[in-house]
Amino acid sequence: MSSLVETPAVELRRLIGARQVSPVELLEACIARIEQVNPFVNAVTATCFERARTEAKAAEQAVMRGEPLGLLHGLPLGVKDLEPTAGLLSTMGTPSLRNHVPSADVELVRRLRAAGAIVAGKTNVPEMGAGANSRNPVWGATGNPFDPNLNAGGSSGGSAAALALDMLPVCTGSDTGGSLRIPAAKCGVVGFRPSPGVVPSVRKPLGWSPISVVGPMGRTVADACLQLAASAGPHAGDPLSHPLDARAFLDPKPLDLSRLRVAWTEDFGLCDVDPVVRRAMRERVDAMGGLFSACDPVRVDLGAPADVHRCFDVLRAEAFVAGMREAYEKDPSSLGPNPRANYEMGVRMSLLDSAWALAEQTRIIARFQRLFDDYDLVLSPTTPVSPFPWTLAYAAEIDGRAQENYYRWLALTYVITLTTHPAISLPCGVDERGLPFGLQVVGPFRGDLRLLAAAQAMEQAFAARPLLRRPRPDVARLRAATPALDSIVTAPPADRHASTPTVAAAPSVV
Repeated sequence: MSSLVETPAVELRRLIGARQVSPVELLEACIARIEQVNPFVNAVTATCFERARTEAKAAEQAVMRGEPLGLLHGLPLGVKDLEPTAGLLSTMGTPSLRNHVPSADVELVRRLRAAGAIVAGKTNVPEMGAGANSRNPVWGATGNPFDPNLNAGGSSGGSAAALALDMLPVCTGSDTGGSLRIPAAKCGVVGFRPSPGVVPSVRKPLGWSPISVVGPMGRTVADACLQLAASAGPHAGDPLSHPLDARAFLDPKPLDLSRLRVAWTEDFGLCDVDPVVRRAMRERVDAMGGLFSACDPVRVDLGAPADVHRCFDVLRAEAFVAGMREAYEKDPSSLGPNPRANYEMGVRMSLLDSAWALAEQTRIIARFQRLFDDYDLVLSPTTPVSPFPWTLAYAAEIDGRAQENYYRWLALTYVITLTTHPAISLPCGVDERGLPFGLQVVGPFRGDLRLLAAAQAMEQAFAARPLLRRPRPDVARLRAATPALDSIVTAPPADRHASTPTVAAAPSVV
C-alpha cells in the first residue's frame, strides 16, 4: 500500500491508463491510508467512501473498455471544505452550515470530476477560510504532519496535510492572503497561486476582484500542473477568467536555470520575519549557489509599509462584507471571531477607503514591475515563522513585535497577492527546528507557464541537494496531539463517513 499511495499523481494516472493500476485498488489504498493516519492530523473531514467506490468501479470499467480517459481519470480527490460539493457535507467549518449538503458541485469540483477525479472527502479549513490555522468549531484542528501538536497552516491546511501524508494524490486549494502557499510551506508540499482568472473562482462574491483565486496543490510541481490543466479556462461566473490553452500546463517548456537572473528578499522591506526563518532563507540562498546566472539580494520598494498593509486590510474586508452581510444581519453570533472581525472592520470603512485601496493596489503593481526589468524571478520565505502550536490561533508576535491583527503574520504572501503575480511555494528542506521550510517563488506578470517551468527545474535541482530537497514526514513516528485535535469542537457534525447526511437550511455565505 505505502508505495502505491506515495506514487506521484502524474505517474498514477499513467499507470491507470496503462492498466497497471486499477482505480479501485488505488482508492482502497487511499482509504486505508486515511484510516491509518488521519486520526493523528485530522486533515480529512467529511468522506463519501461508498460513493467513491462505485465511481472507482465505473472508472475501472472505462479503462478496460478502452474509452477516452480524462486527465485525472481514477485519481482520488480531496476537496477543500470551502468548495460546495454535491451530496457531501460542505460546512466551511462554521456551525451554521454544520449539516449543509449542496445539491450541485461548484465549477472547480465539476471540472475536476469531469476530468475523471473521484471525490473521496473534504479537507479541513479555518472557519470560513479566515486565517492560516486550520481549526474550526465543526471539525476541530488539523495538525502538522511533522508534529501533530503544531499547526498545518491554512486555509488549505487539510489539503496540505493530506498530501504530505499521502492520503490522497490530488487536493484543491484557494488563496487570498496565502491560503495555498502557507500550508504548502508548513507541510512540505507544493502550493501554486495562479494569476487571477486562470482558474475560474465562481464562488467569490466580488467577481472583478483579483485578490481571491482557486488553484492546485500537489506533492510535486508536475502534480500541481496536472490539476491546473484540468481546471483552467474561462467561465462566465468569474469575469476575470479568460480563454487559454489549459493543456499547456501539462508540460511547461523546460527552462535552463543557469540563464535566469533571480532576486531574493527576506521581508519585502515591510514584513516581520523571525530570525529562524531569516537564517533559513540565507542558508538556502547559499545552497542554491551556481544554479542561476545571478541570485542577488534586493531592496523591494512597494510603497510605505503602513499603506501596503492598509491596502490589503481594505480589500480583504470588502470581500468579507460582500460575502457575509446576509449571515451577519440575520445573526452576528453565527459567525466565528475571525470572520466577524473582518466583517465589522469592513462595515466601518467608507467609499473613500475603497477607492484609495484600489488606487494603491494599482500603484503597488506598478512598483513591483521594476524588479522584473532586471530579474526573471523573485524569491522569499513563504512564512515568517516556523510552525507553531495549533492551540495558538495565530502568530501574535514575530521577532518581539506584536502583530496588529490575526492575519498580519501572513504579510509575506499577501503582499504578492496585491501584485497579482503568480506565485508558488516550493518545499525546500527544513529549518533549524527540523520543520519544513517553504520557498516562495514569484513569476513575472501573467507568467504562470514560465513560473511553473522554472519551479519544475528548481524542484529537480533541489532533489540533488540535501539541504534543499523536499522533506517527508515519518508516518511511523506520528503520535496523537495533546490536547486532542478535535478538542475545540462544540458538537459533532453529521456522520463524517456519510455521502448524504440530513440537509439543513444554510445561510448564503462564501
